[in-house]
Amino acid sequence: MPALLRWPLLWVLLLGLGLLPELARASHIRAGDIQARIDTTGVNPRRVFFKMVLYTDNVSPVLENNVVIFFGDGTTTGRPGIARSTATPLPIPGSPDTSLNIYLFEHTFPSSGRFVVSYIGENRNSGVRNMDNSDQQTFYISTTIQIDPLLGRNRSPVLNAPAVDKGAVSQVFLHNPAASDADGDSLAFKLRNCMQVPGGVDAVLSASGNNRPVPVTCAGYRLPNDQRVTPSITPVQVPYNGVPSSTGGGPAIFDMNINTGQITWNAPVLAGFYNVAFVVEEWRRTPLGARLIGEVVRDMQIIVRATNNLRPSITVPADICVVAGTPVSGTVTATDGAGPGQAPSPITLFAYGGMLPPATFTQTLAGPPLASGTFRWTPDCSNIAQLPHQVVFKAQDTPQSPNDPPLIDQRIWRITVVGPPPQNLQAARRISPVGLSTLLTWNRYQCQNASNIYIYRKENTSRFTPGPCETGIPASAGYTRIATVTAATQSFIDENVVNGMARGLDRGKTYCYRIYAEFPLPAGGSSIASQEACVTFPGRSAQLTHVDVDRTDVSNGQITVRWTQPRTASDDLSFDGPAGYRISRAQSTNPMAFTLVRTITDLNNTTLVDTGLNTRDLQYTYRLEFFYSSASGPGAQEVVEIAPTASSVYTSTVPDGLTNRITVSWRYQVPWDNTQRPATIYRRSPGGSFTMLGTAPTGATGGSYIDQDPSLRKFETYCYYVQTEGRYEATGPLSSLLNKSQERCAELTNQPCTPVLTLLPTNCDSLAALPEFPTSSQRYANRLRWVFGTTPAGCNASASYYRIFYRPGNSGPFALIDSTRQTTYTHRDLAASGGCYQVQAVDVSGVRSERSNIACQDNCVFFVLPNIFTPNGDGRNDVFRPKTASPLRRVTFRAYNRWGVKVFENTTTSETFINWDGGGPVGESSTSGSPKVVDGVYFYQAEVEFADSNNTKRIYKGWVEVAR
Repeated sequence: MPALLRWPLLWVLLLGLGLLPELARASHIRAGDIQARIDTTGVNPRRVFFKMVLYTDNVSPVLENNVVIFFGDGTTTGRPGIARSTATPLPIPGSPDTSLNIYLFEHTFPSSGRFVVSYIGENRNSGVRNMDNSDQQTFYISTTIQIDPLLGRNRSPVLNAPAVDKGAVSQVFLHNPAASDADGDSLAFKLRNCMQVPGGVDAVLSASGNNRPVPVTCAGYRLPNDQRVTPSITPVQVPYNGVPSSTGGGPAIFDMNINTGQITWNAPVLAGFYNVAFVVEEWRRTPLGARLIGEVVRDMQIIVRATNNLRPSITVPADICVVAGTPVSGTVTATDGAGPGQAPSPITLFAYGGMLPPATFTQTLAGPPLASGTFRWTPDCSNIAQLPHQVVFKAQDTPQSPNDPPLIDQRIWRITVVGPPPQNLQAARRISPVGLSTLLTWNRYQCQNASNIYIYRKENTSRFTPGPCETGIPASAGYTRIATVTAATQSFIDENVVNGMARGLDRGKTYCYRIYAEFPLPAGGSSIASQEACVTFPGRSAQLTHVDVDRTDVSNGQITVRWTQPRTASDDLSFDGPAGYRISRAQSTNPMAFTLVRTITDLNNTTLVDTGLNTRDLQYTYRLEFFYSSASGPGAQEVVEIAPTASSVYTSTVPDGLTNRITVSWRYQVPWDNTQRPATIYRRSPGGSFTMLGTAPTGATGGSYIDQDPSLRKFETYCYYVQTEGRYEATGPLSSLLNKSQERCAELTNQPCTPVLTLLPTNCDSLAALPEFPTSSQRYANRLRWVFGTTPAGCNASASYYRIFYRPGNSGPFALIDSTRQTTYTHRDLAASGGCYQVQAVDVSGVRSERSNIACQDNCVFFVLPNIFTPNGDGRNDVFRPKTASPLRRVTFRAYNRWGVKVFENTTTSETFINWDGGGPVGESSTSGSPKVVDGVYFYQAEVEFADSNNTKRIYKGWVEVAR
């Protein structure tokens, strides 16, 4: 053995004493794994408690009284190592040849980070068929832990089922480790080669103090179904109706389900010992996606024997979903699969799962003919999770002949636990400064571990009724989420916030609400939705009905705006105190700010004639505010009800002299429905007046019409306007709302050719490599160039000048930013390089080409932090901030000292450049009396969201030295 070879003298002495035969049987380790749990007492987040479980061969006289552990940080227990806590026979009938050994130990790590904690055993038990000379190979297992303040006091997965199991030749072998995670992390299961460390513990201890084992695959290792393991026998499948099912005859399989951990070996062909290893990956679900935070490697042994005994068959309940607090009870049964000439034997039932205890499983009958047991569990709020809990049930028979090994069957029962619905949701009308609003109240949510309450609203009642275990609110129910509040909240005021502005709710409508609870990651999960609560606001709100262009002119244009009167519950104009209308105007259909045009205090006056406008070139949007006092008398609070905005209809034309036609297009943004009736197009020919030309269907925001009248003549000018007909209701005074656009004229001539635009890309790598970027004097510049294209056919490849259009993102309207006579252009002094451009050619007659292709580029994505700053007040390097950074949307930054204590966090995520001045809750005080951290190294994590189109999110981790 390797340990003995290092001591030749001892080897000779043992030969003389005649002890070599005993030592030849000293190989003893069958299986094992290591579990980890960060200190939950609150003393030190870098203190970790471990539990290692080894399964050993009782035939061997070697006792693993002490074990050497390597902690992955360069330290080790050294010899003699950790003393064994307990050693008991494996508590499974039919397994008197295996002992269960428990080792408990702890370690305090020097810092945050990723550490591989490992054990090397010397040696494996002999006779393992799927590797060479197993008793001459060491045994290696490990657990990978991640110490990170952002992960909290994490616990590794626990493998609840024993790591030694038994199977039979020519019968399907099943095993499930019954893994659970107390933190609710997601687990993934993957087969891995059995590993060893050449030279064992002493080789690692003598390697210049490195104390970091380097494992390699065991010599000759193969999966048990590999033909090379049984070269004289071809392994094949047997019929099996489980998963994966088989009709038999195909090549043998050895498979592990990545989601459940179920191992299926179909089927062993030769008796003996087989070892396999697998890793249980621990994935933490976060708002930024899943993150691998730990691994547990188990090396297990399968003992296969030749027998006439047949496996039992187990039946478990169907998968279920329950509300937390609901008792769960399930009956598990099994029958024995006795072989030819054998009588059925009694069956022992087992249950493994993370909820055991407090859940219980009690066997009530052993059979034959039927074994039975009852599982009972009352899950509470802490058990609510997005993924189901798994209980692994195993049935093991008791053969009458001692030469026949006990065989098993097993199945998984999945139990999903969801949150109970919030109770007593009530909706009441109220008046707030922004107008009508709803006061929602509900009982304090009974699960205090919930994180948020989601609030949903829809107009009119819904037919949605949650299923027995249906969580959340599906999109098909017609609700819209309007708010998110903390789980401790018990009320909310709905003021109908749109784009950050409260506009109040509408009179004459019924609003219905539901809420449900969400639970925090990593376990996640949701509750069933509450009962619906509705509120009706009597009367009718004031609403815009017309934005009608009366006159087209560049400076003296005119638009008539009309609206309806508001009505109270009694359908009159009875409002306490002063009341009136405020009408505001803005340019474009996506306005950022409105300008007040007029205030009207006569509630019967519902018309505004707006003059002095450039209706030829501009489109206007109007906003109506109805205001009144909530009570009579001085000091009464003013209430404002804001109606949905409405724009004018804006018409544009594109002449095509080659095909002798003119395309007329129009657009609008209005709260009424224009789609039910076609738009009417009017045309004025040279020397004539406007006459109706035709009609065309129109959509939610506009439409188009092609005038290809044979009477159109080239180089003549034709003028058009469009009239839409909309409605709020199918019949009545609001069923026919006519609105005209401005007039738009076009000369029927050949257009300039459409330019083809190229945007030269920004060299992001060069910017990231600068010593500092951006400084106060550094700005982005985008370079454009273009050539004439060939469309439309017959177009003119000449232009008098070019118009440059720009928008800062990948969506939204373009804005005209400049004109040039060149075919190149540099857009300078930009805070970000991202954006899109178009170019339009204009000929000497003022005829414009179609706009070019849209050329876009995204913002760069780079973020480089320094590793030192000197907050000594000398004006140089006084704050910690990125050396270089591309445009950022938000940054959440946290710094920790070497004990994992948070010393700094930016108080607002809008502070994208961090600008930490060395202040913190610990250490000395500055001259100003504010605390600051002491000099030293600090670890940080920066959660960065870039201002690119993908909202790229990245996490940067590292260290920085504070040196004054």
